[in-house]
Amino acid sequence: MALKTSLQRAVRRFAAGIDVSPQAVRLVVLSRRVRGDEPVRIDCVASMPLRPGAMAGAEIVDRQAVAHALFELFDSLQIERVVLSLPCAMAIPGSATLTASVPLCQLAPLLRRQGPPPNAECPNGDALAALEPAVLIEVERIAGIERHALAVDWYIDESSLREGEVTIAATARQHLEARIECAAIAGISLTSIDGEPHAALRAMRYAAAVELELNDEYVAIWVGSDGIYGWRIADDEVAAHMRYPAPEHGSLADALRELGGGSELVSVLVAGEIALLDGVSLSLADIGDVLGCTALPFQCALLGEVAHPDDSELLSDPACAVAFGLAVRGIYE
Repeated sequence: MALKTSLQRAVRRFAAGIDVSPQAVRLVVLSRRVRGDEPVRIDCVASMPLRPGAMAGAEIVDRQAVAHALFELFDSLQIERVVLSLPCAMAIPGSATLTASVPLCQLAPLLRRQGPPPNAECPNGDALAALEPAVLIEVERIAGIERHALAVDWYIDESSLREGEVTIAATARQHLEARIECAAIAGISLTSIDGEPHAALRAMRYAAAVELELNDEYVAIWVGSDGIYGWRIADDEVAAHMRYPAPEHGSLADALRELGGGSELVSVLVAGEIALLDGVSLSLADIGDVLGCTALPFQCALLGEVAHPDDSELLSDPACAVAFGLAVRGIYE
């Protein structure tokens, strides 16, 4: 087994995504060849019910219950140990995360001490190091929470360098620590934590790359326990986004019409807890009617070779999008 594991690691890259929702803990394990452009392989899709009341919104109320569900989930899997020994990624609900794009000029006072701001062609390492204290001050101001109680990530990509913007993501440190602790109790090592909406969008963009034509304009909808998120994708970029409920939208239909922007859409991909749409009196077909295109539920089964096709119901469950998106990030990083 050790030799087989070593050989597998040499030719394939594995990644696992864990989604902890109020109803269940879901796991998706993906892999792909280190070399070549072959489709991903779906090594595992599994779920374990979570005791009612173990979570309250983004808060993990009963860490032992979540850790036990994680342990039972992994312990029940009939897959190679190479997969079970993998580091994993987990997500935090969008309602518990804050993201902001801050003009670099707002952070300029600290940068000036180190020289001119970094540019896209030749970033100044000293200036970037000086930027971090300014980022922490800014995120503390935006969040209204002291910086020592926040977990903060920030970056300047090439496009934001040209625009002079810093992208910041933050969450209360307690949410991060709770997930790391639950995983550790279950014997799982977490290597990254992402926001649920971002992970779900990543999964749907991957699905669009497989199921739609290049440059097709479409909408991606994710129904989470904390609300409904939507994005319009044009030329492989996010052209518009929305969240519902929100004060500016009287109904979900109004929010969707504004998101569509009158564009000629090829389809709308819908993922998440689709049953929750009953609470806003809008079905999957209704979403398609509002946007004037076909509505397609997210399904793992359509996105790659299935190594263990034992659970067709889970493979077709749109709620697995977050776990899939987390695993996709892992195998392509």
